[in-house]
This record gives sequence, structure tokens and C-alpha cells, in this order.
Amino acid sequence: MTATLNPNRADVVTVSRGVERVVTGQATSDGAGVKLTRVLTQSLQRRLDPFLLLDAFGTDDPQDYIAGFPNHPHRGFETITYMIAGRMRHRDNAGHEGLLTNGSVQWMTAGRGIVHSELPEQEDGRMEGFQLWLNLPARDKMRAPWYRDIAPAEIPEFTTAEGAQVKVIAGASHGVAGAMQREVTEPVYLDVTLPAGGRFRQALAPTHTAFVYVYRGGVRIVGTEVAVQRMAILGNEPGTDGVEIFAPVESRILVIAGKPLHEPIAPYGPFVMNTQEEIFQTVRDYQAGKFGA
Repeated sequence: MTATLNPNRADVVTVSRGVERVVTGQATSDGAGVKLTRVLTQSLQRRLDPFLLLDAFGTDDPQDYIAGFPNHPHRGFETITYMIAGRMRHRDNAGHEGLLTNGSVQWMTAGRGIVHSELPEQEDGRMEGFQLWLNLPARDKMRAPWYRDIAPAEIPEFTTAEGAQVKVIAGASHGVAGAMQREVTEPVYLDVTLPAGGRFRQALAPTHTAFVYVYRGGVRIVGTEVAVQRMAILGNEPGTDGVEIFAPVESRILVIAGKPLHEPIAPYGPFVMNTQEEIFQTVRDYQAGKFGA
């Protein structure tokens, strides 16, 4: 969905955040052997609150993805799956089913518990995309499971005066509201394509966690070079009001930000609660077949 960009609503950034740390993802596998890069790991969960995980996957070899992610449980957070290329079928034990295709997003609230599968509907070709985990506040961890498939046409897009092409998956950018909004964590999720020599500015609340992941090309943020397949954790320096990103070469990046929950995090594989006792109860509930009921 092409959005009309009002030049009077352009994000103004007077002092850009710098890069606190550049992170190299860890090669791993998940599901039934799907090869991926874990960019946001468990060791970064408190620093990047409210975000819990970011996986990047991209390959032309069917053996790297063909087995997919058979039935597995989740509780206590939301998953946001963004497909750049490929086809992935989602089914869950609450009766929901959907198909992710090129450029589409699935936003799933696991809430009190869901068991689902994500299986490729292709036997060759490229599969590429991302899965982001967004924490739920304690008050919402036991809410009813929910999900929404977001078609490419439902994701607002605009082009800035400097040629940055922006897809607004969540939050807002330059006065354009994204396809999804969340009141508590206030996530911003942008896919930005920058021409060589282009710049992109995004206003950010000073207290919000923010990071940039480069998946094509390479960018520069306040003098720090961020290469392809690297994540730049942005600092929360006093007096900054956003981030300015410069692309020496044509690049494509994710810009992600959100409001920290400042709550305890108790992770255990596919479950994220606030206390160990809640984790023990979660395991008991799952073993008793209570997820998705």
C-alpha cells in the first residue's frame, strides 16, 4: 500500500544516536534443522527489552529449509515473521491457518499457549526472511492466542525526498502509521531500502530500545560502519532524538525499536514468563495438553 508522504510530517532528527555495539549473529539451526542466523540471542534480552530474539534466514539450498518447523509450543510473547522471499504455511491447534508469501508478515500472539507449525510450501528456490520475538507485559502473558496474516498490499510504503523506500510494518515513520500497533511496547518495525549515497532519519523516543540490522550492502551510523549481516545496537545517549543512517552503497536494513517493559524475564526455550515458577507451570500446562484450548 503506497502511502502519501506529507513533507511537513517528515521525521526530524537533530542529534542522532550512536552505535553502542555491533553484533555478529550466531549460525545455528532450529525446527527440524532449518539453518539460520540468530542475531538477537538470549544474552541480549535484557539490553534489548522488549525484544527477545531475532532470527535471519536466507538460502537458495532447499536442504537448508525444506524440513521447516513442525509442531512446537509458545507461551508469553508475540512472534513476528516477515518473509522476503518464499512460501511458508502456518497452522496451529486453535484452528488457524495462513500462508506467508513474498513480502508478507504474520503477527502471532502466543499468549497463554499455542502449538503451531511453519512448513515450506516450496521444494526449490530461495527462502529468506526474519522472525522477531516481542515480549508481552506480565498482565498480558495469559491472554487468548491471536494472529493476523498481513499481505504485502496492507503494509504502508513511502519514499522520502532522499530516495529511501520504507515499509512500515509496525509503529510509525514520517507520519505514516504501520500495519500493526501495540500500546504497551510501542514497537517500530521498518524495512528500509537505501540508494547509494542515501540517508534515512527516524525519530525515536529517548528511552526506547533500538537497533538496526543490515541484510544488504552496508551503512554508517555516526561514524560507525555496520557491515552486511550485522546488527547495530543503538545507544540511549542523553539529548538524542532519533537515528540518522547513511548508505555508501545500495543497502537494505531493518530498523526496530520499542518501549522497554522493565519486568523480570524468565526464558525457557519456546516459553518466556516472568518467574521460574511460571515456567514450571507452563511446562505442566503444555504436558497436560492445555495449550490452544
